[in-house]
Amino acid sequence: MTLPKEIDRYLKETLGTVASEVQPCANAALLPYYLQEAFAYGQMTLAEQPIVLVMKKPAVQQPLRDVRLQMTRIAEALGLPVVYCLPTLASYERRNLIEQKVPFIVPGNQMYLPELGIDLREHFRQSSPQPRERFSPSTQALLIRHLINSQAQVEWFPAADVSALGYTPMTTSRAIRELVQAGLAEPMTAGRSKGLRMAQTRQAIWQQSLPLLRSPVKRSLWVRGLPLLASSDVRLAGLSGLSEQTMLAHPREPIVAMTAQQWQQAAEQGVQEVPGPETGACQLEVWTYSPALKADTQTVDPLSLWLSLKDHSDDRVQMALSELLEQIQW
Repeated sequence: MTLPKEIDRYLKETLGTVASEVQPCANAALLPYYLQEAFAYGQMTLAEQPIVLVMKKPAVQQPLRDVRLQMTRIAEALGLPVVYCLPTLASYERRNLIEQKVPFIVPGNQMYLPELGIDLREHFRQSSPQPRERFSPSTQALLIRHLINSQAQVEWFPAADVSALGYTPMTTSRAIRELVQAGLAEPMTAGRSKGLRMAQTRQAIWQQSLPLLRSPVKRSLWVRGLPLLASSDVRLAGLSGLSEQTMLAHPREPIVAMTAQQWQQAAEQGVQEVPGPETGACQLEVWTYSPALKADTQTVDPLSLWLSLKDHSDDRVQMALSELLEQIQW
């Protein structure tokens, strides 16, 4: 479902007849070219007040620091109140927008319209929708490996990735089925090989798949015996991985990731679990899939890293995660 349709449904469900249907905004053509390219625009009447919906485009990165100024310029140019609309919003981004009094709508999540006296989060709580089924860990691993390694390829044959990650051939069929059912690709064949024709750009696929993705971290523990963890498949993860790729300060103790099978092997070789932080110990994340999806790097891949930390409560971490995504060459 497109963002305008999601907004339509959300407003009708929460505010009823006080919200009209979203229509194209003809006056958007009056805006400077860079603003026309940065956003999509709609117009509607809400509580008898005409407003302009400024909708984030999936393929365009919008640094949070620029949003307030952009909304002000759009409102001045069109002579109407504007509302920033986007499909998802991190907790620190929500707080930042509210502090700056920037009206926004996240369909199915929150509506903040201070000029109309509406804060859906506080006054119109909805029952939580039934969560959609998530991807299996193997499908998630294959998809992320494809997104970070395949450049702009449209046709994808997962069998090679399945083999590289040590999965069984049956994983190929399951991954194809799950990705097709999610609307991310169409099935195709080339000879005897089963493949996928990807429906959108890699960045758009990432955005669309987010509700179906989960943190790869199955368990987190403290261990002693870091030298024994040295292996080509062990990666820096968590805050250690994030600090390696952004301006975030390094944590006091290193954080590494490995699979459950690797952890079992490490324990057999003498790596010991300890109750908590202590001298010579490190934090170990046991992942549901290989942390080594990206070759030739000491850290876990950026997409899995983002998923593992997306619910972190520290605003500095959330800012670093935004910086991490901005670095990706989609």
